[in-house]
Amino acid sequence: MEVIEPRDVIGDRILLTPGPLTTTKSVKEAMLKDIGSWDSDLVGLVRDIRQGLLEVAGLGEDYSCTLMQGSGTFSAESVVSSVIPPTGKALIIANGAYGERLVSMAEIHRIPHTVLRYAEDRIPVIENVERELARDSQISHVIVVHCETTTGILNPIHEIGLLAKRYSKSTIVDAMSSFGAYEIDMTASHIDHLISSANKCIEGVPGFGFTLSRREALLLAKDGARSISLNLYDQWQYFEKAGQFRYTPPTHVLLAFRQALSEFKAEGGIPARGRRYRENHRVLMQGMKKMGFRSFLDEEIQSYIITAFYYPESFSFQSFYDRLRRRGYIIYPGKLTHLDTFRIGTIGSIGKEQIEGLLEAIRSIQR
Repeated sequence: MEVIEPRDVIGDRILLTPGPLTTTKSVKEAMLKDIGSWDSDLVGLVRDIRQGLLEVAGLGEDYSCTLMQGSGTFSAESVVSSVIPPTGKALIIANGAYGERLVSMAEIHRIPHTVLRYAEDRIPVIENVERELARDSQISHVIVVHCETTTGILNPIHEIGLLAKRYSKSTIVDAMSSFGAYEIDMTASHIDHLISSANKCIEGVPGFGFTLSRREALLLAKDGARSISLNLYDQWQYFEKAGQFRYTPPTHVLLAFRQALSEFKAEGGIPARGRRYRENHRVLMQGMKKMGFRSFLDEEIQSYIITAFYYPESFSFQSFYDRLRRRGYIIYPGKLTHLDTFRIGTIGSIGKEQIEGLLEAIRSIQR
């Protein structure tokens, strides 16, 4: 009978998820200070973060950054509900749960839209996207998820952006799980709005999302908001004029994120972080394959952010999860609509050692 020393202290586990994720001690310690929501310290903090994110993306003065309280979904909804005018229409490309969430946003805000759906293991076909753009002149915005964390599939945002530009459409990219790990050239890909979150590849903690936008695209959103608290234009304008949030800011989360940004740059930015995550993923895939686990996606469309694995025969996810948890590892359940899978993330403040520790824990369960 196995005897496992339980880890009962909250937080004393490694998170192998797509966010919230494992953070450094120094990021957590940054939250031990209190600052006022109208104080100059807060104004400086916000300025550092907004400018820092533009620098991560390699963007200049033609672009701006808007922070939004809440999870990344809040930022995604702020864009969807603010930038598409009453006369506009969205083409939403969906091949997973987060693409479908964007569809739900369009529905609840009564935004005219067309959905181009694909199976969860298939990337969008560019010819199909072009067919929709050629067929429907009412389409004004194309919306797509870069890394669909339902499976970890990576969608061709550059090709979609180029196509949208050719048809004079605006492009919105949900890069929630990929920004900071993959090079994304917003200018070359003609992306007008790119959305991500504090608790993903920059390795901060949950509490706000952010949108990187072309300033011209933001100006076009002046009268388009369908929400008060999620009004992207008004939030941006308040940052531009006062350097502050319109409503109560997530002060401690912002402090943690500035520290995370500093550590991100010290590591070497996107190239270095991408290399670490890619190595995490390589070690994971090699080890899981040796133990007989099959991944859901083909290798050529699989990101190194998160990976979905099929259930083996006679498998109880809850038992598997609980036993890994007792050994100090937290993984994710599956999110597919029609197949049984579980997911393992390879981002966060983790490296090869932590992935090898997970693999040894899984081997011990299988014995």
